[in-house]
Amino acid sequence: MNGVSLRLGLCSVTLRHLDVGGVLTAAVEAGLECVEWGADVHVPAGDEAAAVRVRGATEEAGLAVASYGSYYRAGRTDPAEFDGVLRSAVLLGAPRIRIWAGATGTEEASAEERAAVVEDTRRAAELAADAGVYLAYEFHRNTLTDGADRVLRLLEEVGRPDVLTYWQPPLDVPDSDALLGLDAVIDGVAAVHAFSWWPGTTRRPLSARAELWGGVLSRLRAGGGSGGGLMDVLLEFVPGDDEGILAREARTLRGVGE
Repeated sequence: MNGVSLRLGLCSVTLRHLDVGGVLTAAVEAGLECVEWGADVHVPAGDEAAAVRVRGATEEAGLAVASYGSYYRAGRTDPAEFDGVLRSAVLLGAPRIRIWAGATGTEEASAEERAAVVEDTRRAAELAADAGVYLAYEFHRNTLTDGADRVLRLLEEVGRPDVLTYWQPPLDVPDSDALLGLDAVIDGVAAVHAFSWWPGTTRRPLSARAELWGGVLSRLRAGGGSGGGLMDVLLEFVPGDDEGILAREARTLRGVGE
């Protein structure tokens, strides 16, 4: 895929201390275009009234709903709970649901745990497809997506074009290695969570890893993923969860992406 357009947005989990109106105000003031609404606070799974209300507020603010950030863990969460997740996503107008690939890292997961993640993902993806929604895994430690090669293996096992992955910089991985990992998975990337943590979970401004983010955005623009020519880059976990620096972080992304 060539000529991918980037859409800058925000994960609402970053500002869980604000109400929906506060999140939207911060996003608009930062010049962002979309919001990934999380199930943690703002749009609880199964709360249909909340989903409808947040969708309306988002549209009224002139923003798009990028996705629904669920905490559904394939192979671990009660499968019946996915019904509420899907209803919320549909009412929210989210084209994509973020799910998690179990709750155990690749090296520690048993064959049975792995099979459960694959089977449950396929089941959930089929339900979602019927509603016009696709799935993407959180790219995260302590799950089966705890590395680029591991993501590729899992996506191959699931074997559905409507199951993709998010990408974010792995903890304590140098920029060059992180970019190699992105290169490996880019055809399966649905969206990116943008933050700069180093070392460990120490939060820094995006400018502290400008070389990394410049490389990420240039790769995304060159092509990859399955977003129909559009790729969401979503600010997450800014230093201090401070809505006042969103505009600065957005400017950094725009600057390094030029």
